[in-house]
Amino acid sequence: MKHRAPRARWWFWLGSLLVLANGFPLVGADLKEAEEKFFSGDFTNSIVLAQQALKEGENREEWVLLLTRALLTTGRYPEARTIITNALEQRRRNVRLSWQAREVFFANGQPEKAKEMLENIGWVVGRRPSDFSEAPDLVISGKAALQLGADPKKVLDRVFDAAAKSDPKLRDVYLASGELALDKHDYALAAKKFQEGLAQIPDDPDLYFGLAQAYAPNETALMVKSAEAALKRNSNHVGSLLLLADHTIDAEDYSEAEKLLDRVQAINPWHAEAWAYRAVLAHLQNQPDREESSRQIALKFWATNPRVDYLIGLKLSQNYRFAEAAAHQRQALQFAPDYLPAKAQLAEDLLRLGEETDGWRLVEEVQKQDAYDVEAYNLATLHDVMGKFATLTNENFVLRMNSHEAAVYGPAVLALLESARSNLCAKYGFEPKRPTIVEVFHEQKDFAVRTFGMPGNPGYLGVCFGTVITANSPAAHFEHPVNWQAVLWHEFCHVLTLQMTRNKMPRWLSEGISVYEEAQANPAWGQRMNPQYRAMVLGDNLTPVSDLSGAFLAPPSPQHLQFAYYESSLVVEFLVQRFGLSQLKAILADLGEGTEINRAIEKQTAPIETIEKDFAAYAKERAETLAPGLDFEKPKFEVSSSAKSSSEVATNIDETLLKKRLSRSRGAGALSDKAVTEWIDSHPTNFYALNELARRFIERKDFRSAKAPLEKLVELYPGETGVDSGSAMLAGVYRELGETNAERQIQSRVAMEDDEALPAYQRLMELAAAGGEWEEVERSARRYLAVNPLVELPYRFLAQAAEHRQETRIGIEAYRALLALEPSDPAEVHYQLARLLYRSGDRQARRHLLQALEEAPRYRAALDLLLQMNGESPQAKADTRASDEVKR
Repeated sequence: MKHRAPRARWWFWLGSLLVLANGFPLVGADLKEAEEKFFSGDFTNSIVLAQQALKEGENREEWVLLLTRALLTTGRYPEARTIITNALEQRRRNVRLSWQAREVFFANGQPEKAKEMLENIGWVVGRRPSDFSEAPDLVISGKAALQLGADPKKVLDRVFDAAAKSDPKLRDVYLASGELALDKHDYALAAKKFQEGLAQIPDDPDLYFGLAQAYAPNETALMVKSAEAALKRNSNHVGSLLLLADHTIDAEDYSEAEKLLDRVQAINPWHAEAWAYRAVLAHLQNQPDREESSRQIALKFWATNPRVDYLIGLKLSQNYRFAEAAAHQRQALQFAPDYLPAKAQLAEDLLRLGEETDGWRLVEEVQKQDAYDVEAYNLATLHDVMGKFATLTNENFVLRMNSHEAAVYGPAVLALLESARSNLCAKYGFEPKRPTIVEVFHEQKDFAVRTFGMPGNPGYLGVCFGTVITANSPAAHFEHPVNWQAVLWHEFCHVLTLQMTRNKMPRWLSEGISVYEEAQANPAWGQRMNPQYRAMVLGDNLTPVSDLSGAFLAPPSPQHLQFAYYESSLVVEFLVQRFGLSQLKAILADLGEGTEINRAIEKQTAPIETIEKDFAAYAKERAETLAPGLDFEKPKFEVSSSAKSSSEVATNIDETLLKKRLSRSRGAGALSDKAVTEWIDSHPTNFYALNELARRFIERKDFRSAKAPLEKLVELYPGETGVDSGSAMLAGVYRELGETNAERQIQSRVAMEDDEALPAYQRLMELAAAGGEWEEVERSARRYLAVNPLVELPYRFLAQAAEHRQETRIGIEAYRALLALEPSDPAEVHYQLARLLYRSGDRQARRHLLQALEEAPRYRAALDLLLQMNGESPQAKADTRASDEVKR
């Protein structure tokens, strides 16, 4: 007969569980020995000791729990079922045995019996809660409560925390708390709970594994470190081996993933998740028969296990196979319609496929079913935010962005996307089959939630899923300006290459083509060789082509990540130059048919060993030809920490700030000025020496002395970019010295080669406007707007240039953008817009003119224009008389 704890009584007995536990009963030395063998990975001898103890009449539940866990770990599921079933016949009210039985029945494909065990715990504890006040029983009762629908926060606060206070050395309470946080995608809380456990039970492999899982989404290096710590304690720790296999799959190191899975299956030949990962590897390597056989083995003992298809789908989604991933999540939901992980993942996959109606509906369902799921909550909240977005559409794009920003530069975004589409589709001979969805977020956290499900990942500017692009707007990174046009060009290139290959391309090639195409579209976009990359190429940081995707996964520093993008683009450049664009397109076509990347490269170009050898030589030559007249030996002194941008040079710097900077550059341990000067004198063409010398002169406001080293630096390295480049500093020095022609010349060079040089663009607008060179004013204004379209300055210059060049349409667009920015003098902008609209015959002119007069009723010029519109001005009357005379 089944016993179910009535829901009305559930919280009564849960609250009664808060009686402090009395701790573990004392256990014998033999049990401790067996447990130690288990936790160290010696499962075979752990099983032998447990079987011997039970055979000799040891009646402790700990022996049964240990034996069944060891049998489960090694894949001996039917034996575990026999042991636990026999034990339950004698101890039906034992909640720990019932919980273990639940796991055993699941492993044997008996979910209904597992459900009975859960209901049994609820019934037993509900009858006499005071009998289950020991810490281990509290933990089990709390876990059961969660499965029966209890409030997670109350379980965490009132049950698990109480158990931890009762027995701080009980590992199970930290595991339960951390796993609850992981289930809710609260990774910070999960890490905290596992760290608390390790403080009490150092070197516990399960706690290290939990910590690794908490780090996995955002801290790859810490994840690997924690998993390795678990394996140091237990070299057969299955969870950690699977987590590292998961990691190596993302790095596209499939052979290493296979080795890790071999280790798992040497421990448990039937491990369902290991076989699910095998299915993923087979799919990614275009081996459908092996994929299906691996999946079937994963389902051998539990034919309707939803986690198998969920895991396969999750990994396919993480490798951008969203359509196939969604199919697996649907299969998981057929097995278990209430399996929330699959429903939540399906929601995200559908959103990434552009199937938004069903995707958002599922987000709402998950959020209603689990109010504590952080990702579902984030997405549901974001949906409300996006409901207020403006939508701009044309035949090829659906653009969504903040309504204010859409009014300012939305049409410019659509125009840029159309330009990218026209250019790249023609170049690659491919047309997307459906409109591309582009979502631009004015808050970085919203971009991160839409893209990754969680806030964070601040280094990402944009992401493409194939038919959907998400991107940060300029408002999201005001402190570090980024060229939004280059970002969207890059992302649309992903749209083409991902669709051409059916998302079957390695990350390095996908990123490499997009960065390469940036530079092809605009020489100032993309990446180029610089002193840091030069040192990395000539050092030991060049990654073999076949391993390049792994360079994106856990880079040692942000610079290494940027170098991975650059190296990938350099490989693409090498392939195009050596074999032609047609061969690159042929490689993409082969990838779309399922050919593995190295085989595709070999088929269309040369053996991969030759490619890697020749590319290394190509990259080395590129590095060695960077500013060949400069010496790049690292100095024996530490360069100034006070290096500043050209924009700072071009303004009056506060004396106190200067003194602080100079003090830092001469801090403890630094060489004296004399020693530095002697080193610089002995290295007259050293890149670092010339920079340091110039910066020291600038800090002293000795701009005339700074001029010589900077001119030499720019002469030898004219292509350097960035706010601290020699060209940027030299432009600031020329400005301070009043050498306007020289300044303008160098600012023009900076503007041509640096796509984020806002100070240069602004200065060129000012200088060109002063000289009446309106074409240059417009060019510099448009460069500025490609970085920051959310400030008034470039629109005012653009409107001024349009007026002088009689470009009425451009002037109208500039004034409309100005109005959307809510200028300090709206009357003047409304008037100027009305004047241009009237000139072009647009009926909206009168409305804007009246708005100008509403803001400033005595605005003389606006009143004159109103009279002109009404035909009452002297000029209008004169024009009428002249017209009548002509008619007569």
